[in-house]
Amino acid sequence: MERIGDGVGLAQGPSPNAQGTHVSVVNLEQRERLARREMWAERLARAKETLESYVASTRYPPQSRSIRDHPDQVVLAEPERTRPLSREHTDVQLRLKQDRVFVVGDEVVLFSVSCEDAHRAPRPCEVLSATAREADHMPGAGGMPAVPVAFTDDGAAGDALAGDGVFTGRFQPSKQGFPLYSGTLRVDAQVRSGRAEGSAFLDILYTPTPPAVLTGKVREVVEDGSLSLYLGIEVRKAGRYVVAGRLDDERGEPFAHVSFNEELKEGAREVKLSVFGKLVLDDAPTFPLQLRDVEGFLLKESGDPDRELMATQRGYLHTTQVYPSSVFSPSEWQGEQRLRYIDEYQRQVDEAQRQYDSTFEGPSEKRP
Repeated sequence: MERIGDGVGLAQGPSPNAQGTHVSVVNLEQRERLARREMWAERLARAKETLESYVASTRYPPQSRSIRDHPDQVVLAEPERTRPLSREHTDVQLRLKQDRVFVVGDEVVLFSVSCEDAHRAPRPCEVLSATAREADHMPGAGGMPAVPVAFTDDGAAGDALAGDGVFTGRFQPSKQGFPLYSGTLRVDAQVRSGRAEGSAFLDILYTPTPPAVLTGKVREVVEDGSLSLYLGIEVRKAGRYVVAGRLDDERGEPFAHVSFNEELKEGAREVKLSVFGKLVLDDAPTFPLQLRDVEGFLLKESGDPDRELMATQRGYLHTTQVYPSSVFSPSEWQGEQRLRYIDEYQRQVDEAQRQYDSTFEGPSEKRP
């Protein structure tokens, strides 16, 4: 007891500072716990999103995908680009096009050059000269002489319309100085528009002799709930081959991109292009399906270029039979790598869930 003033006794209690310290500690612990909860809630959401996204994006195998996953592969590559005529004349744009990038054997590539302004209105144009040569980055470049390539606007030799201002060049490497060359070839063009002059280049990848040839024969089999297309191929050089094709539905609408990436031995072989069952059921294309624009190459272990090209089979190569949906499997792809990644992403979800749950004091505390 403590006597104060007139002798009234007061009981000794906890000091105000002690009470404040206790409250502060409790509030600090709550804030830290809430901060951890918020952090782990965000991590849990991200982990779940990653898992769900991966599961959805890998439900089909890499070799059999919707054409929506390959928007740049709907058609064969026919590059087109614009660039200023020169640094001094940026008001004039060159439009450069070519009907193919990959050239094999005796194949011919067509180039076109035209001039336009910033609004794509035609400008006067003339290709003064053009030459084909080895690209600078190729090993030993410069060892072969450049050869002239004629560009004309006369409606002949591949030129679509005479006098339209679009100059077309026709180049056949096997007959124009590069019969044994393998690698990138560059066509340099000197162009004039009015009084302005400039230059541009166009590249191709050339293989003089294909390492394998597709025979044109296709065998189709429904197996394991999917449609397999076996393409006949005569392999001249053994190794790892990459082959890809496009599938359209009955109406010609692009449906799928299918590919093959495996080792092949020399001789008569088959390349398997698989149309995955679940993809067929999910997208429901109208049968028969039509296989078109099949291209491929032999992948080289080292060197530049890193591949030897096969001749591309342009246009429709095969039309399938009509199949009922009942022959296709609704199961998702269960590749070893996919299962391993799903297990790892699920482990991350479980750990984030455990950490998130630990931020609650007990079962009585409300959870969202």
